[in-house]
Amino acid sequence: MYQVKQYIKFLFKATNQHGVHSPFVYNFVTKCLYDKKKYDTYKKLQNYRKTLKNSKVELDITDLGEGSKTLGNNVRKVSQMVSASSSSKKEAKLLYRVVQYFKLESVLELGTSLGMGTYALALANHNSKITTIEGCKNTSNFTESQFESLDVNNVNFNIGAFASEIKKLDQTHFDCIYFDGHHNKEATIKYFETLLPKAHNDSIFIFDDIYWSKEMTEAWEYIKAHNSVTVTIDCFHLGFVFFRKEQAKEHFKIRL
Repeated sequence: MYQVKQYIKFLFKATNQHGVHSPFVYNFVTKCLYDKKKYDTYKKLQNYRKTLKNSKVELDITDLGEGSKTLGNNVRKVSQMVSASSSSKKEAKLLYRVVQYFKLESVLELGTSLGMGTYALALANHNSKITTIEGCKNTSNFTESQFESLDVNNVNFNIGAFASEIKKLDQTHFDCIYFDGHHNKEATIKYFETLLPKAHNDSIFIFDDIYWSKEMTEAWEYIKAHNSVTVTIDCFHLGFVFFRKEQAKEHFKIRL
């Protein structure tokens, strides 16, 4: 019910490219968010999703985050997980376009799940390096095995709690960090602040499910107000954060 109410509020406040006066944001909205081109890669994403939907595998899940709103038990079918816990078809396509548009070369993902988002990130730039962290060993191992069959070679799978795995990262900076796990206010803010030193001027932070709960929306508002943040774009399901010092601090709500 919370999400429904927030979505109605979002629709009243959101705009399209005509409400944007920043050239940087206008170009991002028109050339990336609103890009209607049917990329050949979309078929690969669709086929992978279909493979997961047809899977007979059941996984014993260790959930270190807030868990699923629809899947309660620890033993879950992959076919059900892909609908409840993975990036939607629309989100996966959007992630692909974002990496391609900005030509991102180094991406960190918090929350691998079944790899729908990971696959989109990896396909967008074959020369990129994707590091993805998943708290559940069985889920990570299953997804890595799927990627081996897909012949995806630019993804490193790390298993463990986000807090501990983040400390092990030896990479100085990331072009993009995708926060897609542990939908909790305190944890989200903690990971955001811990990873801030790994952002450079042109880095992008992407937050999934910013209206998952009242707490997650509060975390999003905290992030928007942070001194290091200049521009944010709220697309309801995803929130984009930019650190470009040449930009005036502005917040946008964009309908997709």
